[in-house]
Amino acid sequence: MRHGERRLGPESIGRIFAILLVVLSLGWASPALAEVKLSFHSFNGSVLVGRYPHAFIVLEGELENGQKVNENCGFTAKKVSTAILNGPVEHDIMTEKPKYISKTNRHFTVTITDKHYQRVVAEMKAWRDAPSKYYDLDTRNCIHFVGEIAKIVGLKVEYPKDMLRRPKSWLNFVTSLNPELGAKIVK
Repeated sequence: MRHGERRLGPESIGRIFAILLVVLSLGWASPALAEVKLSFHSFNGSVLVGRYPHAFIVLEGELENGQKVNENCGFTAKKVSTAILNGPVEHDIMTEKPKYISKTNRHFTVTITDKHYQRVVAEMKAWRDAPSKYYDLDTRNCIHFVGEIAKIVGLKVEYPKDMLRRPKSWLNFVTSLNPELGAKIVK
């Protein structure tokens, strides 16, 4: 030991170690808590329950600022009638009750950033607030809406004409286009 040097005793080393452990755990724990999951769902539809096939998204988790997220939305016609078959009709963004969501097909889930979350919300608002009659069974239905959300988070999306009215088949197709998801085809 050199002249003027002091050795740290076991108590001092223990305190330093404890402080470092607290600082490191706080730094690592916070980002892990901030996480939003984006899930892609379909509903098979049934005349018995009075619902047509449908695709929609579910957002769950927490943003980096601590804001809790528990939302879902799907694009639909404001009124279901035969007018849907003749071209654009008035549109709406529909939210589902938790008991309904539990009875749908969850095709896959991805973790998204806060920036992606903000873009998803902005896209939903753009579709919700579009002027006039924006829902079109063949060019702007629930599948197209969910597809645009999927593109925001970097997924490959295509719209085969024979699937434009079959949300479950279409989301299974999107699953096959994105094998990196590790998702299984929903039966």
